[in-house]
Amino acid sequence: MSPFELVFAVYGLLLGLSIAEVLGGFSRTLKLKRGARPVRIGWLTPLLGILVVLDLTTFWLIAWEARDQISANYLTLFGVLAIVGTYYLAATLIFPEDPTEWPDFDEWYDKQNRMVIGGLLAANVGSWIGQIGLEISKPTPDAELAMSDAEMVVVWAGVVVFALLVALLKVKSRKWNVALLVTVIALLLVFGIAEEFV
Repeated sequence: MSPFELVFAVYGLLLGLSIAEVLGGFSRTLKLKRGARPVRIGWLTPLLGILVVLDLTTFWLIAWEARDQISANYLTLFGVLAIVGTYYLAATLIFPEDPTEWPDFDEWYDKQNRMVIGGLLAANVGSWIGQIGLEISKPTPDAELAMSDAEMVVVWAGVVVFALLVALLKVKSRKWNVALLVTVIALLLVFGIAEEFV
């Protein structure tokens, strides 16, 4: 078993549980449509769920790209557990555990969004610190000092997404929250697809 396979076993398990938690929330929400008690789902909570799934997917790809640099040691496993554990905790807060207790999901979003977005920010910062640590400790032999234009676009996209997530922590208007969530989701999709061509 390679060091990456050992680390990725923990990584994949927790990321999979995080994604399952979000999908479970979507499933519970879809089942509400058939229930007798009316529940207003709105846009905010489902958009937050989509955002988290996309961010988790991005994080999974980051691990794959760093596979040759990852070593199996306590610090690496602890870092992975901290980052992915943060994602898992954020994922558990997106949807109410008992949706019938929340007749308006926008109210649930108002209550939980800052913890979820804060968790995403913390996990992303942890990921960036990990990536920088890998680059410093084990640079690839053919690494160039200068970044290509395409790589700079990806870096700036990350900065823009980070800034929009910070804005989501501050904005209280539901309309602005929807606009920011849609923008971040669109950017993650566009830059995720564009990165394939970098």
